Amino acid sequence: MTPACGERPKLLVVANRLPVSAKRTGENSWFLEMSPGGLVSGVTAQFDTKWVGWPGVDVYDEVGKNALSKALAEMKCIPVFLEEVFDQYYNGYCNGILWPILHHMGLPQDDHHDTNKTSQTQYDAYKKANRLFLDVIIDNYEEGDIVWCHDYHLMFLPQYLKEYNSKIKVGWFLHSPFPSSEVYKTLPSRSELLRSVLTADLLGFHTYDFARHFVSTCTRILGVEGTHEGIVDQGRVTRVAVFPIGIDPDRFIRTCKLPEVIQQMNELKERFSGKKVILGVDRLDMIKGIPQKYLGFEKFLEENPNWRHKVVLVQIAVPTRNGVPEYQKVKTQVHGLVGRINGRFGSVSSLPIHHLDCSVNFNYLCALYAIADVMLVTSLRDGMNLVSYEFVACQEAEKGVLVLSEFAGAGQSLGAGALLSKNRLIILGFFGTLTEPMHRRTKEMDLKLNPEVKGTLEALCNDPKTTVVVLSRTGRNILDQIFGEYNIWLAAENGMFLRHTTGEWVTNLPENMNLDWVDGAKNVFKYFTDRTPRSFFKASETSLVWNYEYADVEFGRAQARDMLQYLWAGPISNASVDVVRGNHSVEVHAMGETKGAAIDRILGEIVHKKSMTTPIDFVFCSGYFLKKDEDIYTFFESEILSPKLSYEPRSKSINHSLQKKKVSSSVLDLKKDNYFSAAIGQSHTKARYFIDSSRKVVDLLSQLAVADTTTTMTDSFSDSQLHQTRNTDENLKRWINSVRRKELEIGDSELIGM
Repeated sequence: MTPACGERPKLLVVANRLPVSAKRTGENSWFLEMSPGGLVSGVTAQFDTKWVGWPGVDVYDEVGKNALSKALAEMKCIPVFLEEVFDQYYNGYCNGILWPILHHMGLPQDDHHDTNKTSQTQYDAYKKANRLFLDVIIDNYEEGDIVWCHDYHLMFLPQYLKEYNSKIKVGWFLHSPFPSSEVYKTLPSRSELLRSVLTADLLGFHTYDFARHFVSTCTRILGVEGTHEGIVDQGRVTRVAVFPIGIDPDRFIRTCKLPEVIQQMNELKERFSGKKVILGVDRLDMIKGIPQKYLGFEKFLEENPNWRHKVVLVQIAVPTRNGVPEYQKVKTQVHGLVGRINGRFGSVSSLPIHHLDCSVNFNYLCALYAIADVMLVTSLRDGMNLVSYEFVACQEAEKGVLVLSEFAGAGQSLGAGALLSKNRLIILGFFGTLTEPMHRRTKEMDLKLNPEVKGTLEALCNDPKTTVVVLSRTGRNILDQIFGEYNIWLAAENGMFLRHTTGEWVTNLPENMNLDWVDGAKNVFKYFTDRTPRSFFKASETSLVWNYEYADVEFGRAQARDMLQYLWAGPISNASVDVVRGNHSVEVHAMGETKGAAIDRILGEIVHKKSMTTPIDFVFCSGYFLKKDEDIYTFFESEILSPKLSYEPRSKSINHSLQKKKVSSSVLDLKKDNYFSAAIGQSHTKARYFIDSSRKVVDLLSQLAVADTTTTMTDSFSDSQLHQTRNTDENLKRWINSVRRKELEIGDSELIGM
């Protein structure tokens, strides 16, 4: 059955709680007020909507029930009276068992002192409550209606609806996180709940991570198939999709312009005059991180005495689930912290924390949002957290800062607007990249650091959120001599040796690399050096280079041809090596000894040594590299599309034994817009960009040095920013105009990069 022409389809929105506050004013009279925000703002006018849910009050007499039902009907709301089942259903199974599991807190233990309230009795009450919702829906359902079930309170309802009528269109939406399968497995009724929600036609989640966890859990526990569309079970498809819920921003914007709200803003500004206002608005429960917020604020006041009377933290802690012991413990802990911090840093006339154990009216809340300098959301595990949206909507005039926990779903939706943890990696070549201008006959021992880059390099190296690596074909002694004063990572001989300037060199060879050929090849190189005037050769543990650029050109070429015959006939005949014939050189190096091949080992070692826990989410890589070394650019291109990496360092120390330790943290969390590769002086390259000369590197690195890593790093490099900067800062034109966007292509490089 389809709706008649001009009629809107009817939607039954079923949630644990009706979006109404009800207060009894007489035997058969009630005062009702519609609750704003949340799910209410997510339902569009496209549907003729009716709401089904618990009215928020216990009513046991028939007169009161009839009067409340009649009053609610005028607001298109239909009550479900849960009565004696409510406590074990809501406080017990929903909030005592399901809620902790979904928020990664594990399965709580039964209270053995209360034999009337066990996991089984709560589970039975949960199923019975879902049946009561079903009964109300059946009484109000008409053919063609869509039933939209909400949240973990109603996980059995989709199955009950389909058993009643398989043709009912049923959706189910989860407003909380969904945990990893390892956590969800601890739930005794894990399979029954999953199979029930899978009977729905469409399942919705706030974020991709939550949906991914759900699909993975279903495949591992139920053995069903997960696809890009959702879950396939015996030919039936249940769609799984992501629907980030939002707010009605116009309502907040309009409220902030009301005269009484403007007056409240002025009063608040006067009250907190001369102080920065940090605002927190949270439910008082375990996942909102209020104790952690207070501990962090206390540490800030300890370490910054000059701010103690210049900042105030206003925390609205809305009471919730007061009957659950865990919430009572959080409340006690929070009150203790408030007293301690105010006692330590407060005075008769000034308190650093203003803590309110209550909700505030909507107008006053908007005034607080509008005047706050900082909104601090410290969720340990959260769904969307619409508070962050509400703050942004009210900040039209002040332009305050939102500090948003990465564990709140809104962090994914707000994207670049949120202040998430940044971690930059800058990889630079040496020869032709950081060196001062050179001429053709510059020798390696004469290389010096460009004096114009010294201050910029020092600033980058001292930034705690930035890791700088110089990756060069140059030997260890030269890199030591030039970079010894910097807080920098040095990778010599194409990454075969690695050290931080505060540590010792460690061997960073690939596993099972055979270097038995080196001594024999070295004898051949020495022989041809002796018989070729003005030629020379350079040896390292993993490579040999013979150079005849100062010799007679024709004689040198002939000698080079003879050298190659000697090498292939003797020491390298069965060796795993690469041979590179340059314009005036012959090089033999261990196979796989390239910058790209070494970078994953280098990353693993750096992560291990720095005990890095925050993934690297910005990479800038630039150098004057050989063609074979440009695989370093494509290494990062491939990681943009692959899963996050975890590394086990395989290095062996030269001077001491380095124990292998598994690095469990995710190393790279790289998106396309946060990866920049720039070749120097080469337009035919695998890099995304090219720069005319090393002189332009100084200006480019200076932009990285002054960029605030708490903001979006792509602002410094995006095409639109380049055009904007060109008009505002003359000093940047020198390098901006030399950077050219290009298609990814493979070309040749003529010179050897060091």
